[in-house]
Parts: sequence; structure tokens; C-alpha cells
Amino acid sequence: MHQLNSFSEILKSLRMERKIGQVELAKIINVSKGAISLWENGKREPTLTSLIALAKYFNVTLDYLVGLEE
Repeated sequence: MHQLNSFSEILKSLRMERKIGQVELAKIINVSKGAISLWENGKREPTLTSLIALAKYFNVTLDYLVGLEE
């Protein structure tokens, strides 16, 4: 099984679709704005807790969020 898209690309795409900024998303899932930026630039990976919060907020599966399914 290969990755279809990277987590960073998927996260940025989902955030843009919702038309929210990094600061707003950071507040919603209780992380720093810097964390969102690092994730979107592929420089850091989120914790499982943050991944779950993102999946719930965007109403997607963890597999979709990390690029394992379309």
C-alpha cells in the first residue's frame, strides 16, 4: 500500500476547503499556530491525539487524513 497524497498536502487542502486560517484551526484543535505550519510544510508530524482531532473536525477518516485512502 502506498501513500496517495502526503498528510501535509491533505491537511492544507482540507483547511483551504473550509476557508479557515492556520490560527483558527490551531485554536479549534488546541495546538499552536506554529504546529499547523510545521505540519503543512512537512517538517513535523502531529500526535495521534491531534490527528484524531483533525479527523473529527474535518469529518474524514484517519486513513484519508494520512493519505492511505482517497
